[in-house]
Amino acid sequence: MQTMNIAPCNPKASDEVRSVLNYLSEIKGKGIITGQHTQTIAQDELHYIREVTGKQPALCGFELLGYSPNINYSDSGEECLLEVEENKGTLQKAWEWAEKENGLITFTWHWFSPLGGRDKSFYTEHTDFDAAKATVEGTAEHKALLSDMDDMAEILREFRDQRIPILWRPFHEAEGTWFWWGSKGPGVAKQLYRIMYERYTKHHDLTNLIWVWNSPTPEGYVGDDVVDIISRDLYPPAHQHTDLRQEYEELIRITPTPKLAALGEIGPIPCVRSLSESRIPWLWFMTWSNDFGKTDKFTGKEVLRSAYHSDYAITLDRLPKLY
Repeated sequence: MQTMNIAPCNPKASDEVRSVLNYLSEIKGKGIITGQHTQTIAQDELHYIREVTGKQPALCGFELLGYSPNINYSDSGEECLLEVEENKGTLQKAWEWAEKENGLITFTWHWFSPLGGRDKSFYTEHTDFDAAKATVEGTAEHKALLSDMDDMAEILREFRDQRIPILWRPFHEAEGTWFWWGSKGPGVAKQLYRIMYERYTKHHDLTNLIWVWNSPTPEGYVGDDVVDIISRDLYPPAHQHTDLRQEYEELIRITPTPKLAALGEIGPIPCVRSLSESRIPWLWFMTWSNDFGKTDKFTGKEVLRSAYHSDYAITLDRLPKLY
């Protein structure tokens, strides 16, 4: 498959961003990057993978929910409070992953509602925050939206200053209504993303972000001018492992011009052997945490071991230094 030189959507993107994008274009259809989401500072998922395979993923995902500025501690259940507490300090692990391992980093932000809400207010059912009003300048919702964005920008700026590229996947699963950013439909989610893109690239000059769109619906696509990579989240039945050809073909139809594509989240991992034969060019997969990433309930140990030892799989030891 022909190597492509991929220009980042942000013209001011750092050399490190360009290095990662060029590498991703080189491996397209030639290999898949192994990835694992981690939710807590313990990173049990990484220990499990090492125990089963003797290897580590090349991409590590980190959760930012505990860094949301508007968490309602006084009106949240035990499960929510535990999730927030266990998420604290995980950014230190992201720093270590970058500095010690030179691995790829992606962030997921289950963003607690910027205004109002209770419990896990990233869920629509736990907030009356109006995402449509948040797109209108001058509203309380818009001001709260920008305030939260600015707080998160301070975290991302530290990575920029150390020239660490981030695969940035905001407003994930925007096709659904389960998160507040998707509650008013894909058109509103698209506007929210574009507001963030403008704010982060121009106002905050965050040149270290690789912009990853995460939704498979054509009517909700935000636009090629603000996207580097398209992705979708998939949760097949337990122990179902395929090359996900149909799902790939659905995803790439959302863009007017070809884009690199990835599995933003997945439960059971794709079949790496099948991918090595079909060459469906998924750039990476990122197994979710909990039982998906810490047990054999969805991916058996032999399947995981075989995948991580495939010549087609790019594990941490096979990842070149990109930044």
